[in-house]
Amino acid sequence: MPGKATVKEYMTRDVATVSPTDTVAAVAQRIVESDGHNGFPVCESRKVEGFVTASDLLLADDDALIFTVMTEDLIVAHPDMDINDAARVILRSGIRKLPVVDDAGNLVGIISNTDVIRSQIERATPEKVGKLMRTLEQIHGIKVHEERDSVDLDDLIPTQARVYADELEGRQYELENGLAEPLVVIDNAGTHLLADGHHRVMAADRLGVEEMDAYVIVVDDPVELGMQRTARKEGLDSIQDIEVVDYARHPLVETTRRLQ
Repeated sequence: MPGKATVKEYMTRDVATVSPTDTVAAVAQRIVESDGHNGFPVCESRKVEGFVTASDLLLADDDALIFTVMTEDLIVAHPDMDINDAARVILRSGIRKLPVVDDAGNLVGIISNTDVIRSQIERATPEKVGKLMRTLEQIHGIKVHEERDSVDLDDLIPTQARVYADELEGRQYELENGLAEPLVVIDNAGTHLLADGHHRVMAADRLGVEEMDAYVIVVDDPVELGMQRTARKEGLDSIQDIEVVDYARHPLVETTRRLQ
């Protein structure tokens, strides 16, 4: 049985910090120029002294030093903390990010509400992978094993001929916010079949993403798989062959509408 997911598996290790003696104006400028930061841990020699957010700076003088406006009553996480416990802390405290400190109180990472959501999404994926692996072994009488790797989108052969434009918008939002679950890819003697994640791949292609994280099911004794024959029959050689259906709703949405 797999162990519980921990904070260190999902935290960001390269953390931007500020010094207690930085000025309010300097930190405000960093927030403005940053990519999505609304605050920073305040550190002195790797020790976390506090946390400062954009709201802490609003009414402060530009020349004031950060240690005079930062929050010192900190909530922190430990790298070995259960990710579910971190989720509870974030939810109940209403904060967006938890500094992660080691036993010596040194900053080793930061965990955000986005990281917590991603952990819940990704944890469901191994169940899909396990089911697909068992199905392949039973149907084709083969042995497979699973690896985690990055895959080049240009190398993927799709097994689904079309995706829906409205769902692409949701997948694009997930990608932009770090919430997309990994792809599921089958490596059959170097042929990379996209088994799950067609909407995510097409959204990534729109964003100019070239590689994505994936669970890769490796076929130990390569044979021609049924999904390979289907892809060839439908003329699917690359993700560029996937049709984006505009002005159409996902079948589930249409079914729900009829039921209503």
